[in-house]
Amino acid sequence: MTELSGLYQDVILEHNRSPRNFRRMDDADSHAEGRNPLCGDQLTVWLKLSGDRVSDVSFEGSGCAISKASASLMTTAVKGKSRGEIDRLFRQFHEVVTGKSPPQDGSRRELGKLAVFSGIASFPVRVKCATLSWHALKAALERPSGSVSTE
Repeated sequence: MTELSGLYQDVILEHNRSPRNFRRMDDADSHAEGRNPLCGDQLTVWLKLSGDRVSDVSFEGSGCAISKASASLMTTAVKGKSRGEIDRLFRQFHEVVTGKSPPQDGSRRELGKLAVFSGIASFPVRVKCATLSWHALKAALERPSGSVSTE
């Protein structure tokens, strides 16, 4: 299990150093800002929609490695997905990071690389860091412009 934890740490650090989809999207259909005052994380998520699907997604902001890596991995995971698929992925991700999903649960396989955050459940104060971008994404899907806070 130590090797797996090390691999997970490496993935998180890599996505923090070189986040995917880290850019402003001027032609976005919607966006939402997210803030985590406890940790100081703040980011904006932009969406381009094609019907019910996310055709492009990006983010910008600053924060801890967990927050930035989560946003990076989230953007790669949701691109091309429908709102329903994103809702399901969010629920699965949230259950894993809050410890509500058992370690061997099948939803972890479905999460793909997002499973690297499974250890976050051992650090409850970091759950808000890992889920901030997801809450901003949901807000952007619900309205053209909005904001969310973890407080």
